[in-house]
Order: sequence, then structure tokens, then C-alpha cells
Amino acid sequence: MESSSSQPSQCKHFVLPHSLPMIVLDGCYHFPGCHLPLFIFEDRYRRMLHHALHEDRMFCVGVSDGEDGVLPVTTAGLIRASMKNPDGTSQVMLYGLCRVRITGWQQMKPFRIAQVEPVFSAKASASALEALKSRALDLLPHPQNDSCKSMHELHQTLEDMDEPEIVCDIIAFHFVRRKEVLRDLLEECCPQRRYEVLIRELEGCCG
Repeated sequence: MESSSSQPSQCKHFVLPHSLPMIVLDGCYHFPGCHLPLFIFEDRYRRMLHHALHEDRMFCVGVSDGEDGVLPVTTAGLIRASMKNPDGTSQVMLYGLCRVRITGWQQMKPFRIAQVEPVFSAKASASALEALKSRALDLLPHPQNDSCKSMHELHQTLEDMDEPEIVCDIIAFHFVRRKEVLRDLLEECCPQRRYEVLIRELEGCCG
């Protein structure tokens, strides 16, 4: 049977370290294939950024569970750009590489370093994923003649992409707002079920 890859292609080009420094935010769900702009201002996260830049140029954004912990699945991120301001703060662009599961902690202070392992996707029919991709794209608001250029470009880019699993993540990142749905989409390891969750949410928004 024709199958999709078990690992997103952008993660295959990088060696995933066994541990990643982490910034913890409330309700910030980062997905593979997506660029996340961050403003680093707290002292502990300035140290975290310095550490990451001098190691693998990778860190992850952990989602707070509402108590003292973080949700078990997040996305390993690659620092694509980092600009330090005169006051010591920094603007960072973090690119999502692949899902990772937190298995423990290497340190908690002054910033967290999580022990991680990759989350591999379950096998799925490539033709089925392409059909689900088309259905999800049909549910997005279609750009009109007066739509902004970026919306046109996003639609065209998603249509042209030949990796439906990444398309699902990009749509989720840009168009899903409910935190409980974002958590389900991030933690689901089966691409087909992930698309089904996404499509139900998009259908609800359209309705």
C-alpha cells in the first residue's frame, strides 16, 4: 500500500539532540513546518537563548498545563533568526522541525532543559492524505480579488506542497484557535486522524 513517510522530511535533515532547552508559555502551540516569532525578555530565557545559540541552535516551546508542569508533546524548533536588542532582549524566529515527547528533565533552573525523543507518525495512505488535504483546503476561506497578498500566497503554497502531513500542521497553526483542539492536533500521531480532527474543527467554524 502506498504510504506516507513516518517522519516529516524537514526533521530528517537534522540530528535531533537528546535534550532541548525550553521556554514555557501558556497556550502557545508550535507545529512542525511553521515559523513562530518570539520576543525574549526574561533573564532566564535570555540565558536559555544564549545556551541554544552556542549549542545546536534548537529549543522548544513547552505549553503550560495550568499548574507547574508542561504538556507532554511539543515541537523541536530551529532558530532561523535571532536579533539582540540594545537592552538585552531579543527577537527570535523559531522554525518547527518535528514533534517531540518530553521524557524527563536534565535541569529545571535557571531555565528548563527537557530530555526528549521524536514522535514518529503512524503510517497512512498517501492517497487518503491527499484527499483529506484537498478537503481541508476547500474549507479555508478562499481569497478574493481584494484579499491580502499573503493570503493568496499561503493558499497557493499549501496547494503546491507535496507533503500533506505538513499542510495539516500549517493549517492548524494558522486557522485553529481553540486550545483543546490544538492540543489534540499536536499530540495525535496518526496523520489521518489528525486531519479528521482538523476538518471537523474547520467545518464547525464554517458552520
